[in-house]
Amino acid sequence: MLLFDMDGTLIDSNGVWKDVDREFLARRGLEYTHAYYEGVAHTIFPLAAKFTKEFCNLPESCEEIMAEWMALAKDAYSNVTVKPGVRAYLKQCKAEGRKMAVVTSSVPEHCHTALEKLDLLKYFENITFAQELGLEKKRPEVWREAARRNGARPEDCTVFDDSLAACQGARSAKMRVVGVYDGFFAQDEREMRQFCDVYIKSFEELLYVPLPKRKK
Repeated sequence: MLLFDMDGTLIDSNGVWKDVDREFLARRGLEYTHAYYEGVAHTIFPLAAKFTKEFCNLPESCEEIMAEWMALAKDAYSNVTVKPGVRAYLKQCKAEGRKMAVVTSSVPEHCHTALEKLDLLKYFENITFAQELGLEKKRPEVWREAARRNGARPEDCTVFDDSLAACQGARSAKMRVVGVYDGFFAQDEREMRQFCDVYIKSFEELLYVPLPKRKK
């Protein structure tokens, strides 16, 4: 079973949220700092709103913060692009009879918009939304639930993700992990190369070659 993250893994969309965050903070005269980025970069929408409210000491409710983010993002997910090699790799895996699913921290509305617009939805059995589980992807429970929904044992699953924390969560669930490079998280590349079973700069590296074996 192959489990794919969406933002930064299948599609080039991490920049959407950096732009949203910068505009949201600028409206309040606040700077976009590394500390803020670390607080919101890999989490689910409700927890990112809670962090933002507390970190920035805002009077708005979490619901109001999320609504503003959604308004700022607007139709951005209708215009994102697929990352190099992704379409060809998914086509290859489908031809080989591999079962595939998506596991994402993205807002369901955005996820469906992007995958339908890019005609990628047809490759996947289903989508597990971390937001609906109320858990971050660094938690192994998210990955175990994704495996359960697909009738697979965790140890028979391979995860593709650009987030080190998500890869660590999947590994804790006894899954094989493939780290995927994304420029927005380039600072994690060295650690991901050391941690992940496989690390790729692009899905083009995996075309017509078997995935390397799991690290011992």
